[in-house]
Amino acid sequence: MRTNKEITECYEKYADTVYRVAYLYMKNMDDAEDMMQNVFEKYIDTDMEFHNENHLKAWLITVAKNTCLNNLRSVWKSRRDDWEQVLSCYTPAYTDTYHLDGVTFREIKKLKKHYQVTLYLFYYEGYPIKEIASIMEKPESTIQTWLSAARRQLKKQLGGIINEEIV
Repeated sequence: MRTNKEITECYEKYADTVYRVAYLYMKNMDDAEDMMQNVFEKYIDTDMEFHNENHLKAWLITVAKNTCLNNLRSVWKSRRDDWEQVLSCYTPAYTDTYHLDGVTFREIKKLKKHYQVTLYLFYYEGYPIKEIASIMEKPESTIQTWLSAARRQLKKQLGGIINEEIV
């Protein structure tokens, strides 16, 4: 069982990362917060020993991804009208303000989901392609292809004004 100190430290260190990954999948703040809560409940409940901080962070991101995908596949989610998503279009979310050399989360959210997560992990979290492949459970070549395609789409979205070295 985890101590309160371990739980608090993990939450303070990784809540923002888990939230942003969940937000990429769920597309609205309320569902992302629910998924984040589920991820940290799983962290509290697991007896897994983590080798280091990178192992813990990768585990949290993987659990966030899987929790969101399971939620999106559920019958309840597929049948309800997503009014929160419609309303979120009119309410600026703080995640839209994250940016990297002029490319904001808002532009990244317009991409396909797997491109969003790959770009986020590579540029915002600093993961190398090999670790992203492990987290996403895809071959490294697929991740490289997704990064390249995501860069091209972002460049097209931004009218060709993008620094290739950054994104």
